[in-house]
Amino acid sequence: MAAPTVHPDARPVTEARAPTSRLVALDAWRGLTVLLMLLVNNVALDWRTPRQLLHAPWGGSLSLADLVFPWFLFCAGVAVPFSAASARRAGITGARLVGKLLSRTVLLFLVGCLLTSAVSHRLVIGLGVLQLIALASLVGGLTAGWPIWWRVGLALALLLGYDGLIRFTPLPDGSVGVFEEGRNVIDHLNGAILAPLGLRGLPSVVPTAALVVLGGVVGDIVRRARDRVNGGPSTTRLLLVTGVLMTLTGWAWSFALEFNKPVWTPSYILFSAGLATIGILALYSVADAHGYGRWFAPLTWAGRNALFAYVAPILVKTWILQDWTVTWTGKSQSIQQSLLTLARTDLGLWWGGWLYTLGYIGVVWLALWWMARRNLVWKF
Repeated sequence: MAAPTVHPDARPVTEARAPTSRLVALDAWRGLTVLLMLLVNNVALDWRTPRQLLHAPWGGSLSLADLVFPWFLFCAGVAVPFSAASARRAGITGARLVGKLLSRTVLLFLVGCLLTSAVSHRLVIGLGVLQLIALASLVGGLTAGWPIWWRVGLALALLLGYDGLIRFTPLPDGSVGVFEEGRNVIDHLNGAILAPLGLRGLPSVVPTAALVVLGGVVGDIVRRARDRVNGGPSTTRLLLVTGVLMTLTGWAWSFALEFNKPVWTPSYILFSAGLATIGILALYSVADAHGYGRWFAPLTWAGRNALFAYVAPILVKTWILQDWTVTWTGKSQSIQQSLLTLARTDLGLWWGGWLYTLGYIGVVWLALWWMARRNLVWKF
């Protein structure tokens, strides 16, 4: 999967909003993540799919597809300081702020349950993509007022603790430090203990919360630079050092505990966060610091409505494209299969698959463009 992110100030209905001063780099990076998510989730090339658009196998390092979801989560973290500052300006503090964070978490969790239930065609109350984002973002929101170094310390403590759990907790057979597909302490916790409770995946909240907190640190650095007006060069250097340090630390950590998306290993978290920081820095330097934000409008249109871009295509695909049948090809097929068959019949597997994939992404992007033109933002 992957992932787009959800703006922390979201509301449960779509509404028109007056334009505000936004961080273009965040919207653009989030928009890029959204489009990559749509590409990875809907590529229709079968065995000819490029390796970078497939999730890496166990022990196979990382692919581009593996970076989409952590970048989505990181964007959620970057947005937290801006949301917290907005809440403070509105006089929302203390218990009111906690209540707002909790209500947003519950709403986002329920939307996630709707998606997992729609895909499964049965009621599923458990942890999926949006549920994980909701819980990890709650940690980021509750700690948003902490000093930066406290948050860095929290993120490192979560990652070190998770690393220790994986490497030093014995399995039922007495073995320690085993990290194999289907045989590691996280799989054991999920399968034997949490799955019967409908909480499979709960351990992943620990590393993903650390990822959101690190995103919040980066977001705070940028927000403070914007507030100072003349903070450019030092901010650029600080973000560059932060991004490179996280990337290199994640890479070095991978020699002790490999990159792994299903388990969300700490090396994978830091490496993804570092790359995202460098990407946001590059966009910030061009779009925000030098005023070329309009160049990135096609990305920001997608980034402003990341929740819609994630939820709507899944529901349309599940409820319409895969469920409704037509006879466009001379036999009864789902709309999705009929479109694929028509494209491949004339253009072959490669070009026909790309036509379907890019056409699908194009339709979603047009919807996002239409919403952006009318200042419609679906938020919680």
